[in-house]
Amino acid sequence: MQAILVREFGDAGVLRLAEVAAPVAGPGEVSVRVRAAGVNPYETLMRTGNYAIKPALPYIPGSDAAGEVLAVGAGVTRVTPGDRVYVYGTRDGLLGTYAEQVVCPEGRVFPLPDHVSFAQGACLGVPYTTAYRALFHRAHAQPGETVLVHGATGAVGVAAVQLAHHHGLRVVGTGGTPGTLDTVRAQGADVAVCHSAEGYREAIMAATGGRGVDLVLEMAAHINLDHDLQMLAPHGRVVVIGNRGRVDIDARHTMNRDAAILGMVVFNTPEDDVRSIHAALTVGLANRTLNPIVREDLPLGEAARAHQLLATLSSDAVGRVVLIP
Repeated sequence: MQAILVREFGDAGVLRLAEVAAPVAGPGEVSVRVRAAGVNPYETLMRTGNYAIKPALPYIPGSDAAGEVLAVGAGVTRVTPGDRVYVYGTRDGLLGTYAEQVVCPEGRVFPLPDHVSFAQGACLGVPYTTAYRALFHRAHAQPGETVLVHGATGAVGVAAVQLAHHHGLRVVGTGGTPGTLDTVRAQGADVAVCHSAEGYREAIMAATGGRGVDLVLEMAAHINLDHDLQMLAPHGRVVVIGNRGRVDIDARHTMNRDAAILGMVVFNTPEDDVRSIHAALTVGLANRTLNPIVREDLPLGEAARAHQLLATLSSDAVGRVVLIP
């Protein structure tokens, strides 16, 4: 089969198409014909060798995909050959989906409704797991609360807006340009503001009547964390999903509000939580309350270009880049 094989760490040019042996499903495993593979930001860092997880070379990147079941190993009962599925994680953990086929544990393969495209299915794994865990497992979001989703146009941001809206939260979403705000509203945001506009924080406070937001999902803590704390309502929470450097904060902003700063990395999610998250996601897909957005789909052989797109995404980009074998 064809796959993207990384033989050395480096720039996007190390992502090269190669012929490799197709994996075979063993007991408790499922072999999937990959029709689309999601591209995650962490994969661009892993490729350089500078990510917290450094795979042994050579390796095939990717943890998210969608396609059809090819074969099942002994003991597998939840899926059968021909089923449409999406996957989150593989036999090798975070690796293997930039390929024509992949093998996954049965517990990491989930049904994909007919009305959801394979490209959309490839958007689900990391982004929707991250958003769900941040909202409901880390922040314990409740209906009626107000959530600020910073970067509501990215893959995680889109997922968070949809999930929060359909769980009864009031959603404030930010986009990089005025042109993205209609899309943010279309996903379920009650209020959409441009985070590149002067005075946007004041606009968020005004939208809450000066009370502040109950929780913040933060994709760029190195830029926003100190300001986030000042926009919190009493007993508010900030969940740090993304960060690119050190940041100074005034801790008194947490004291005055009895506030909490909660960190998370999606790969720390316990298996029981993965199961519960994807039980909820599959229902959301089936009843059409979840609708992943594909920003661009590229041929598998253009994986290098996909990584370059992630490194240079413009502020008006919405959704996720996927690869099509």
